[in-house]
Amino acid sequence: MTEKDRQIAVALKKRLSQVVKLVDLKVFGSRARGDADADEFSDLDISIVVEQLDPNLKHKVREAVWEISLEHGLYISALIFTRHEIEESPVRISPIVRNIYEEGVSV
Repeated sequence: MTEKDRQIAVALKKRLSQVVKLVDLKVFGSRARGDADADEFSDLDISIVVEQLDPNLKHKVREAVWEISLEHGLYISALIFTRHEIEESPVRISPIVRNIYEEGVSV
């Protein structure tokens, strides 16, 4: 992951911490692996794990992601999970979640 991507992820984490109880934030995908250089338009894949989520909080999370995306001129693709989904539901064994935890970089 580049330093710029890390700074964007840190800014997002800070913004999210103001609106929701954040459990974990990871960058994953091509930017986490460091092979996004060939595609300057590659999005920044982010996994966001929150304690609880209702429609209002989900809206606030998406709004924060969009604001940081606009501020930095980079599309952020966010997957939002609750702690329960990651730890206890069938989602925890899905291929995308396994991939996030295998290659993701915690911020």
